[in-house]
Amino acid sequence: MRSAMRASEMNRFTRTHMTSPMFSPSMGTAPYFKVTVFEREHFQGKCIEFTSECCNIHNCGLDNIRSIRVESGAWVGFEHHDFQGQQFILERGEYPNWEAYSGSLSYHNEYFMSFRPIYCASHQNSRMMIFEKENFMGRSTELCDDYPSLRAMGWATSEVGSMHVQSGAFVCYEYPGYRGQQYIMECEKHSGDYQHWRNWGSHCQTPKVQSIRRIRH
Repeated sequence: MRSAMRASEMNRFTRTHMTSPMFSPSMGTAPYFKVTVFEREHFQGKCIEFTSECCNIHNCGLDNIRSIRVESGAWVGFEHHDFQGQQFILERGEYPNWEAYSGSLSYHNEYFMSFRPIYCASHQNSRMMIFEKENFMGRSTELCDDYPSLRAMGWATSEVGSMHVQSGAFVCYEYPGYRGQQYIMECEKHSGDYQHWRNWGSHCQTPKVQSIRRIRH
């Protein structure tokens, strides 16, 4: 469903078609998701409001997304359509430009073509196991907090071979201090099992993970 109205000098559209339930039993109540995306930086130009996923922003009349305002819920954005490419965690707040959500990527890429809610995000109820090797082998440890440096908390290597998300959702970063490539890990995807680092996303080229934090909703 789409309706149009004028908002200052911008054309605003609202899309509310539901493709997934907004309820996770572990969360107790149904959260509400709302995000507004803009075609230009600093919340300028044409904008569209969403309460559910968008697999291709071109289908909504935008060429690209350059700024974002998340009013409620946690979302993940993608570099390409159909939820492919680089991942960008989006929590409640304002993102006036690419730098605000990119996680200090080593290369500059301003494409943002699809996004979806993270239905299972639960900041106070997030728990996961990380393993040294693929297929849940080798040394392991349980995480239930935010870790700006895995090495500082005793993880001996800069790599993680596999992960199991027991509840909630996490964002893993390539470098300490929540920087670099982002990988969104959810208990509802793959039943929470990420047996190989290549399961982390189509953009993943290395098992390097050096900081991890819970996703806020």
